[in-house]
Amino acid sequence: MSDYHLHLHPHAPRSGGPAVGEDPVDYVERYVAAAAKRGISELGFTEHLYRCVEAVDVLGPFWERAPSHELRQQTREFARQDRTLSLDDYVSTINRAKGRGLPVRLGLEVDFSPESYGRVLEFLDDYRFDFLIGSVHWIDGWIFDRAISVPEITARGARRMYEQYFELKTQLAAAGGVDVLAHADRCKAMGILPDQDPVDLYETLVAAAAASDLAVEVSSGGLRQAVGEVNPAPKLLRLFYEAGIPITLASDAHYPEQAGWGHDEVTRAARSAGYSEYLRFSERRRIWLPLTER
Repeated sequence: MSDYHLHLHPHAPRSGGPAVGEDPVDYVERYVAAAAKRGISELGFTEHLYRCVEAVDVLGPFWERAPSHELRQQTREFARQDRTLSLDDYVSTINRAKGRGLPVRLGLEVDFSPESYGRVLEFLDDYRFDFLIGSVHWIDGWIFDRAISVPEITARGARRMYEQYFELKTQLAAAGGVDVLAHADRCKAMGILPDQDPVDLYETLVAAAAASDLAVEVSSGGLRQAVGEVNPAPKLLRLFYEAGIPITLASDAHYPEQAGWGHDEVTRAARSAGYSEYLRFSERRRIWLPLTER
């Protein structure tokens, strides 16, 4: 099996991890070893683009679109604290790990803002990734998936927040440019949900993903969040299956001990939705494997 969503750096300093600005290959080995204990034989690393200093001019001040000074400041400060990595160093580390024979793939998490997405894709053309995953982490400059976001979610209402999130996620899917949609319903992270399943929003996203021939990840990341649920939700994942959209498997790990975490829950969710195969990637080419393969 594989895990195709991993980060070398957490979103806050942590004892035992690599120093800020460092991406040592021996730290990659710790992810590989932890995953192997869970039956995971290949890892796809996907550091965030917005955390990389090379992306500053490409992304621009995305927080400026937030509707209030307070929300702009929240996102701006989060981005400032998080933007400590080098894309070139990260790429070099994963390629050196490959050179040592470690079972890793070079990916990137492409954080979506509609105003900069075209520039982002042009910028990434200079790199040779195995795969790209696309995500939405802010709504018009507002970061919505942290504990600090709960008062604003409550003020907007869950349904309105879902509408805004899925509008952006659907724009991302329609634009293409990536290979996989990451945590398709990330808007549920804080556990604040609409009164009814937003099937209309699900269907629009699924149609866009199918038209762009994208895959979607099934991730255990949501199990570590307040919502306590695999991404995507069962009904949404079933719609992806019915539309013929393939899957990758993911943990959204930020520490070595999380590599491959929740694998059983992920495969169980995928099988319940109807899936019997999943994807790996090499140089943006799909590799199909049976879901039972280890």
